Amino acid sequence: MTAPDLHAALAATYDVWMRTVDQTGSALAGHRLTPATFQALWVIDPAEPPPSMKAMAERLYCNAPNLTFMTNQLVDRGLVERAVDPADRRSRVLVLTAKGRRVRDEVVRDALRSTPLAVLTDAELRQLTTLLDRALHPG
Repeated sequence: MTAPDLHAALAATYDVWMRTVDQTGSALAGHRLTPATFQALWVIDPAEPPPSMKAMAERLYCNAPNLTFMTNQLVDRGLVERAVDPADRRSRVLVLTAKGRRVRDEVVRDALRSTPLAVLTDAELRQLTTLLDRALHPG
């Protein structure tokens, strides 16, 4: 891949995410969420065990003070609770509250509906996902 091609691909990836967040702005504002707190809520998958603070920091590519700031905002809004990690009593996990699940479902649905990727066909989305997974996990 040439440098201009790589630049174009990276710029397009960034633009898709930023447009998605921008298009969900009214839904986020309705719940007093920022793009950062939306991302934090997004990476707490209700189908998985509650993530540790360390796992959250890794998923969000942020440091502990930033994560604490975002977590405090989510706790203050009643969307998550901190709990003792049953596997390691010294650690804390973030648990979605019932309200947090509802809000997360709503803003994720809104993001999926309004993302520029929504114009792609199912086959195109599978192809894009395959390519992005390959970029994230080479070899």
